[in-house]
Amino acid sequence: MNIQENKKSWQYLFSAVVIVAALGYFVDIYDLLLFGIVRIPSLTDLGLNEADRSIEGASILNWQMTGLLLGGILWGILGDKKGRLSVLFGSIITYSIANFACGFVQDVTIYKALRFVAGIGLAGELGAGITLVSESLPKRLRGIGTSVVAGVGLLGAVAAYFTVELFSWRYAYFTGGGLGVLLLFLRIGVFESGMFKHMSEKSQLKKGDFLSFFTNRRRLKLYAKCIGIGLPTWYVIGILATFSNEFALALGITETVKPGLAVMWCYIGLAAGDLLSGVISYYLSSRKKTVGIMMVFTLIGTIIYLYAGIQSAKGLYLMCLWLGFGIGYWAMFVTIGAEQFGTNVRATAATTIPNMVRGTVILMTTFYVFLKPYVLGLHAAAILGLICFGIGFYCILTIPETHDKDLDFIEPE
Repeated sequence: MNIQENKKSWQYLFSAVVIVAALGYFVDIYDLLLFGIVRIPSLTDLGLNEADRSIEGASILNWQMTGLLLGGILWGILGDKKGRLSVLFGSIITYSIANFACGFVQDVTIYKALRFVAGIGLAGELGAGITLVSESLPKRLRGIGTSVVAGVGLLGAVAAYFTVELFSWRYAYFTGGGLGVLLLFLRIGVFESGMFKHMSEKSQLKKGDFLSFFTNRRRLKLYAKCIGIGLPTWYVIGILATFSNEFALALGITETVKPGLAVMWCYIGLAAGDLLSGVISYYLSSRKKTVGIMMVFTLIGTIIYLYAGIQSAKGLYLMCLWLGFGIGYWAMFVTIGAEQFGTNVRATAATTIPNMVRGTVILMTTFYVFLKPYVLGLHAAAILGLICFGIGFYCILTIPETHDKDLDFIEPE
């Protein structure tokens, strides 16, 4: 690449669409993880005892995850029918209002309803952003562009952790809502995808048909494989980092291990991994090789985490950083999902696939809790990990390569 081409590449990567998508995902991740961080202080302030905090906290989280699943379908369909920008505006309005309202909450039932609404809003941000960036950048730069979006966006987890450390949980919610409003104004100057505009002119074309992923054998296999690739990512976040305090006890670590801090270190690694994965994909000219390499790195880290005999909280946090870096193919996995399908269902695919993966956390935690009475907690996590990584490796090895794929096509009915 000569100097002129290199300069033009940087202009693409720092274009308004990439910057605004990255900032949008930053706010999205901030709000997505905020309840997990403020769960104990917020429910304590609402007058719940330790037992009730555990029960109601899990219930509120499940309501948020349910909102993500439903919102993923809703925003995906809207993105293909009305445009990628309609989702970027609508989703942020929805979760910003919900987060402002969470700052005033006085009742657990209302808290559940608001986190459900927030979940619906949060579901649309990443898929719409990745779709818009993928369709706006030259194909050689798509991987780097989407990695920049995720790498910057995932730092929202760090911002959420320190906001809660410095301010009360109510002000943390107000901050999330305020950031959303500011972002809303930044989005006014962003233009719609040219591919979508061209596709939208075809009035007879069926757009945003979620059921079409299940009525065609080829699409169903691709859709299932895209979800399977993402399973190790939320195995790491939802099991290894979230239950890090339990693993610390099983490993004999006497220091206090904070799950919130473990998740933060995981997301720091995830942000760095996402930025690097785009560069690796660019130089290898392969999405599959990049994801495969990072999945192997994560598997090695998982074995060390569970069975190498970590003896300190610092060592456990360091491994969370390692694991987070390994699952830094998150943006690449969403990009693969967007690139597999035509323009008329691309936003639906890119929005529902990551939310389906997030939704599997409910199945993972249920299976993990079911296994623990029969085997040690470390072994229960290992068995679950074996399943997740097995599915992940099979899917990435058998899915079509999309690195140089032209995205200007539609899915036949």
